[in-house]
Amino acid sequence: MTAETVSTAPIQPADDKAAVENADADSGSSPPPASHNAKARKVIKGARISAGQQTTGQLGGLQLARRRYQKGHVYLRGKREKVWIRRWLEDELLHDGTVVRRHKSEVLGTLKQFPTKRLAQRELDARVSVVNSPTYRARPTATFRELAERWKTLVMPNHEDSTQRSEKSDIKAWIEAIGDVLVKDIDCELIQAVITGWKKFRSVKTIRNRVATFRLIWDKAKAWRYVAHTAYEGLDLPEYIRKEQPSFTAEDVKRIIAASKTPHDVIWRLVAETGIRRGEICGLNVGDVDLANHTIIVRRSVSKKRKLKSPKSGKPRMFAISSQLADKLEGYVASRKVDEPLFLSKKGKRLEPDNFVKRHLKPILKKLGLEGAAHAFRHGNATLLDSLRAPMKLRQDRLGHSDPKTTMLYTHAVSEDERLTAEQLGDLLEDEFLSQDCPKLPPETKMAPESISEAIA
Repeated sequence: MTAETVSTAPIQPADDKAAVENADADSGSSPPPASHNAKARKVIKGARISAGQQTTGQLGGLQLARRRYQKGHVYLRGKREKVWIRRWLEDELLHDGTVVRRHKSEVLGTLKQFPTKRLAQRELDARVSVVNSPTYRARPTATFRELAERWKTLVMPNHEDSTQRSEKSDIKAWIEAIGDVLVKDIDCELIQAVITGWKKFRSVKTIRNRVATFRLIWDKAKAWRYVAHTAYEGLDLPEYIRKEQPSFTAEDVKRIIAASKTPHDVIWRLVAETGIRRGEICGLNVGDVDLANHTIIVRRSVSKKRKLKSPKSGKPRMFAISSQLADKLEGYVASRKVDEPLFLSKKGKRLEPDNFVKRHLKPILKKLGLEGAAHAFRHGNATLLDSLRAPMKLRQDRLGHSDPKTTMLYTHAVSEDERLTAEQLGDLLEDEFLSQDCPKLPPETKMAPESISEAIA
């Protein structure tokens, strides 16, 4: 795409009503003749002035909006393969508030795609409809690097700390790829080329996460009027095949607890029975445990650097616990203040999610030859709930899932119904096999006595 400056003028935001009122009361000068005002009103009625729009001059003390509508221009170019070139005018808003109108040109399509100029013009009309729209505004000019930095400053601080860490990594990758490209010049083809290049050395999950972050930034770019098009629309993303997640069985949990020291043996028992997340374990206070009613309430979670936050589900969750678990927790609740952390580190501080898993769970799993981490307790809990035929609503509430599909992804068991169906299928196939192995004669067929004696011999 090419561009050349046509004209510049400062922004003169105004609206129809204000312009007409200014015409009726021109302070500091004698009012213009009635016929002159009538002519001005006629011009303003057909050309509304909007914020960021250029004006052509003055008429009777009024700011006049430049005409919006344009048809553009299409023409053929090329020798071997002729292509249609489109040219049009577009406003750009510079950093100093100046609006610059530029000539733009780009390839519209080939002669095979648009055999006639009329068809090419029709395609051009569809593309310049954005500029011809009454709601059109001059677009700010910025590179993707500048847009990303603005997004990091204004939007990213509202996200969770763990989300911000991954977003920073994603933005760094996008800046390396398209950081110096103007936002208005970024399209689906360019993004697709970047994704194809990443496929050689990045996992499918990483690529899809980067695209998700790009979508968030681009949606804000549209809201902030940097662009009007959707650059990620029509992308072809590599297919992500979800890997089977580790899940601890009841026997695995018993082995882990037996190999752990206090208080981590109680922590693993609590996680296995309730299925709460590791950050929620760290966020438990003494007052969240009700030994009399055998319940625990999850009110908060802990991120890195022991920062408290709301649970992932966004609301508190109450769990019923067994009497056996309540007995084990009694020593951590008795004679303590309700606002103290339920579990403490050796230094007397609230547990930190990454540290206590890395230092006290991973070594035991390695010793026992088990795969996974704290999240495998949640998958094991979901599987046990399924084997107990617990209602789906109960499972969702305990695991903190809003979608039952997510809960089913946590289940790693073959149901009794499925086992019964498999046995029935096996019996049917076995019966069919035996019937083919030993064919029976039709009832009306009778063997002669000599045939029977020959068969016995």
